[in-house]
Amino acid sequence: MPIALLALAIASFGIGTSEFIIMGILPDVARDLSVSIPRAGLLVTAYALTVTLGGPFVAVAAGRLPRKTALILLMGVFTAGNVACALAGDYWMLLAGRILAALSHGSFFGIGVVVAASVVPRERRSMAIALMFSGLTFANVTGVPLGAMLGHWAGWRSTFWAIVPIGLISAAALVAFVPKTEKPAEGDGSLADFRILGRPQILLTVAISVAGSAALFAVLTYIAPLLTSTANLSQQVISVALLLFGVGNFVGMLAGGRLADWRQMPAILGLLGLLVVIYASFAFTSHATIPAVASMLLIGAVSFATSPGLQTRAIEFAPEAPGVSATLMQSGFNLGNALGAWIGGMALEAGLEYGQLPWLATALTVVALVIALASVALERRNPKPQFAA
Repeated sequence: MPIALLALAIASFGIGTSEFIIMGILPDVARDLSVSIPRAGLLVTAYALTVTLGGPFVAVAAGRLPRKTALILLMGVFTAGNVACALAGDYWMLLAGRILAALSHGSFFGIGVVVAASVVPRERRSMAIALMFSGLTFANVTGVPLGAMLGHWAGWRSTFWAIVPIGLISAAALVAFVPKTEKPAEGDGSLADFRILGRPQILLTVAISVAGSAALFAVLTYIAPLLTSTANLSQQVISVALLLFGVGNFVGMLAGGRLADWRQMPAILGLLGLLVVIYASFAFTSHATIPAVASMLLIGAVSFATSPGLQTRAIEFAPEAPGVSATLMQSGFNLGNALGAWIGGMALEAGLEYGQLPWLATALTVVALVIALASVALERRNPKPQFAA
């Protein structure tokens, strides 16, 4: 493994921890800043929307810089955002810190994906991207729970202070290990880079990501009440299930990278088809402890296994602006997160029971599979261009 991938993985670990840690310390934040839980929850929404809407524009703004320089500056923005969160004296300063940190998120992963693909042979690109994103999935297993424990013990600000040295270490690793190149992060570093949005294959690939993540979060957002209502699981068992979900993310990401390097679209189609079966089965397995916990492991693994192939596909269809394309994938994933939570909530308000949410996830995954089949059909008529990282 090129050591540059380790530097990118460390950075993705820090970013992943920062993104998701707020959920574990939300009650502490709300109580300390004297705001309601729903208002504190806007800290999650604001972060996701900033990644979705702001990421591509930040990627374009960084377009004239060499990729290594862009990554280091973005990690500096990320670190500054977490310092602002740690120093926040009121809700609005904390919100501003979260938005500042989020501005670096999508574009860092977008440019990082291109760098990861450039340091390995063509046939190992998806695995390299998976190794970079393994830091993000590993954050769900270790960084987030440990950060939440620290926040409960020493105050929620200590959690953000703990992320700051991760940002500094990541920046130092990027300086030391990412190859120096004068090649810019993007095409011409202007809004003209958004012309790739007129390319059907880019839109289809982003749409697969949106539908797939919406399916996941339609269930995951409400997983605690779902497992409580169907299998009467205790909070301790639900915590174990979520831990195994995180382990599945890590394993699935790496396995998905290897599969995508072998056969990209057959792997994506097969994984989406398998997800349809897993979600449909979860409507039944969620009613018993061991099958429910095992299903969480499978959902975590297979849902994240599609990511490396989709990321690789996005940059291959946008050789003149790969960083913007990869950043759009991050926007799509975060948009899907928000849509899945909203669709699941609307369905529950309309009378759907928690135990029926897996059927909703099944339907959304079928949508993702249909889009993927349309992408394959289009590629047969118009083969992908050659991407030279």
